[in-house]
Amino acid sequence: MLTLSADSALPSLFQACHEPPYKPGGTGFASWPRTKWPWGGRLAELDGVLDTKIHRGKTLFLSPDSAALVDPICRAELERVEAGEYGPEAARLVAYLGAAGPRRAEECATELGLTAAALRSVRSKIEKVGAILARSVEVEGAGFGHRHTSVLRRWDQSKSRRSRRTEQDALRDLVVSGVRAAVLAPESEARRWFTWDLTTREMDAIVATGRLMRPAAGWLAIPA
Repeated sequence: MLTLSADSALPSLFQACHEPPYKPGGTGFASWPRTKWPWGGRLAELDGVLDTKIHRGKTLFLSPDSAALVDPICRAELERVEAGEYGPEAARLVAYLGAAGPRRAEECATELGLTAAALRSVRSKIEKVGAILARSVEVEGAGFGHRHTSVLRRWDQSKSRRSRRTEQDALRDLVVSGVRAAVLAPESEARRWFTWDLTTREMDAIVATGRLMRPAAGWLAIPA
């Protein structure tokens, strides 16, 4: 479990690069490592790595084991999208991907009669809940060089391992896994790492089972 940029107690790929930013003091792309900024895309290309947006819309890379933890939630969210709970355009998008298979974003927009901006809006809503995934790819440009686009696919086209756990159990397992990756994490932050919040009562229940501990008030860790 790995974020792209440092934004929480979760481990970050760019933070681990230990390289000055492209533009010190800048924001957005300017804050990315000077020469190692392509590493996120290269990591996402590796077999078994899922590039998700379930970290509240921000990039979160998942290993096969981590993907299996969140699988029940993402499959349930995909069913909600299919049922129209995220709007008719979102339902049409996942239906199209289900019939056609993974497709580039511009192909989806053309087939569904959506503008690029409209497709981005639809994608944003359902990528955050893991119903679809996007992988950045390079394609040849109209002239020389190349351009970047995204290949969209449904969660059930990601080859993640299926799980029979409930959504609530899956979220608890995911948070425990996140604390393990972070080693030590602020409790208020850990409850909101992902698109779906855990309540204080639910966190108390995890601690009561011994899967997490509070080494100090407001902090979480894995028991020794």
